[in-house]
Amino acid sequence: MTQVPGMETSAISVLKRAVELDQSSRFQESLVCYQEGIQLLMDVLKAVKDDSKKVHYRQKIKSYMDRAEQIKVHVNQLKEEGKYHEQIRIAEDATGYSYEVLFRPYVTEGLTEVWVEDPYIRHIHQMIYCRKLYNFLRFCEMLLKASCQVKRIHLLTSQEEGDYSSQQASALSELKQSLQSQDVCLDLQYSTFHDREIRFDNGWIIKIGRGLDYFKKPKGRFSIGYCDYDLRQCQETTVDIFHSKHTKTL
Repeated sequence: MTQVPGMETSAISVLKRAVELDQSSRFQESLVCYQEGIQLLMDVLKAVKDDSKKVHYRQKIKSYMDRAEQIKVHVNQLKEEGKYHEQIRIAEDATGYSYEVLFRPYVTEGLTEVWVEDPYIRHIHQMIYCRKLYNFLRFCEMLLKASCQVKRIHLLTSQEEGDYSSQQASALSELKQSLQSQDVCLDLQYSTFHDREIRFDNGWIIKIGRGLDYFKKPKGRFSIGYCDYDLRQCQETTVDIFHSKHTKTL
């Protein structure tokens, strides 16, 4: 029973955030918070002994579950019609925005081809290279783990200059060979463009202000968030998600 007040406080905080996001039409984010908050309330329900409190928590859980289900139906309908658009504002130092969180809702079973346009999958000097390329590697791993049939990934990025060019080419060549072992083809092209965009052949387009590199450098190799990107702090950025039906071309 001593843990119930703390659990209830956590549930209230998460569900309050869910309602705020819901009211701001940030439905995908609100749905995640509703689900987390509902689970916390269910843990509280299991811990309390008072029957009247149990009734209270059951009513609250049902209310939030009903709203979450309404959001699911609404979002799925918008997705099917190609009318879904959401803008996610990631605050400075925020956590919980791994590639799985941002991209998985749009990685459908029929997905076979992905385009990544990011000018900064490079910068080999001063170890920035590792972070940039590891971010792209993690994105590829996310696709491989998802319930889709990705067979081709297109990467359009800028080419490193001078002595660093061969190092960049070597790293991307290694990644290409590794993807081939997973029956995925990496199509690499270079350009001097400055756009940042990710497109799926199911029509979904994700634009991130900072591209894939919106995570902060961890404080150390043994700091929380070094391995798990859900726990990694982010830099402030904006994510826009919409469907190609709202554009002239994919």
